[in-house]
Amino acid sequence: MPTIQLSRVHGDFGFAATDENGHTVNMDSSPESGGQNYGVRPMQMLLMGLGGCSAIDVIAILKKQRQEVKDYKMVINGEREAGKEPSLWKEINIVFHLYGDIDLDKAKKAAELSVNKYCSVGATLNKAGAEIKWQVFVHPAA
Repeated sequence: MPTIQLSRVHGDFGFAATDENGHTVNMDSSPESGGQNYGVRPMQMLLMGLGGCSAIDVIAILKKQRQEVKDYKMVINGEREAGKEPSLWKEINIVFHLYGDIDLDKAKKAAELSVNKYCSVGATLNKAGAEIKWQVFVHPAA
C-alpha cells in the first residue's frame, strides 16, 4: 500500500509530502488564506496528477502503435465550484500538444482512451463530478 508522509516545514501551511520512494512535493495555501507560496496548492496538485497520469497513458498507447513522439506538452486548467465548501473541480480542460511523426487520429484516440478509460486520476475526478474536456494538436518535430 502506498504511504505518504507529510510534515510542516515552512510557516503555518507549508508542507512537504514524501512518498515511500523518497520523492517530495512541497505544498502551501494561497497568501489570501495565510500561506506563503512555498509550494503547490493541493487542488492544483490534482490537476498535475491528472496530467501525469494521462501523459503516461497517451505516450504508452502511441508507442504501441509505433508512433514517434519526440516531445510532449500539456496545458490543463480547471474551474472550481463557486461559493461551496468543499469547492470541487467542476470543469477541467486539457490541451495535448504532441510533437513528431504522429497520426492525428491515433493521437486523438489515445487521448480519448486515456481520459475516458485508463487514467485513474481522471476517473476519480469524474466521479467527483468534474467534466473533463480535451483537445489534441500534433506538431512536426522541431
